[in-house]
Amino acid sequence: MMDALSVVSQLRDLASEPQNREVIVQDQGCLPGLVLFLDHQNPDVLLATLQTLRYLAELSPNIPTMKNELGMMVSLENLIVRQGLSIDITALAREVFNILGAPANPVPRPSEKIKKSQFFINSTNKKAKSVTLHIQGLDSASQRGLCEEALLKVKGVISFTFQMASKRCTVRIRSDLSTESLASAIAATQVLSAQQVLKNEAGEEVLISLNPSGAEVQQNSAIPDYLPEEEEGPEEVDRAISRTTAKDDSNGSWLNSAASFLTKTFYW
Repeated sequence: MMDALSVVSQLRDLASEPQNREVIVQDQGCLPGLVLFLDHQNPDVLLATLQTLRYLAELSPNIPTMKNELGMMVSLENLIVRQGLSIDITALAREVFNILGAPANPVPRPSEKIKKSQFFINSTNKKAKSVTLHIQGLDSASQRGLCEEALLKVKGVISFTFQMASKRCTVRIRSDLSTESLASAIAATQVLSAQQVLKNEAGEEVLISLNPSGAEVQQNSAIPDYLPEEEEGPEEVDRAISRTTAKDDSNGSWLNSAASFLTKTFYW
């Protein structure tokens, strides 16, 4: 059974992959649904929705369509002035509003520097890497939720995508974050454990045991820092397997299901 938070969280995972962004915006159900989510009362839903929109706006051709979507700019404006929201939500709403409302071909001033929200794009300009984990115990939506909560608490985690059928999770992290820290966070759930998936010299997948004991886990005070996609290096340091996009999981037609949910679930 889908709920608003699970739908928008998975849609955010899809939007984190550059190759999915055009498809999501062109889908007849997703963009109107995201606009509806901007009026949701759950702050977690609001944050995930804004993160999704921020990802989608990374693809410049998407911006006119997003800006012209009925209710988009008004809903963003309402969020900016809405009382009782966290600083993160307000700042990200303002950022998305400014991106969508900017002139099509702005002429930057020589000394002008674009300041991006620190919680979305890491201003320290550190490289990112992807790590693929095989997670023992990842058998249901509730266990996936436990894993999501654990990863979101780790400082340096940028984004993650699940492939439930194979019990895999591909995590994009800052290059200075150890894989053992991820294992420690996942082991702290007491029902899940993680091994790293690598390729050996023959190109075959192998599972590497991780020692979570003693690995320091720095926790986020709010949400993870996000990095621009283009900052990822051409080769991953530890030869992690290439990410499998969320749309390629066993459901296959997840985007269609999400769009249907968004279309039908008009009020909460």
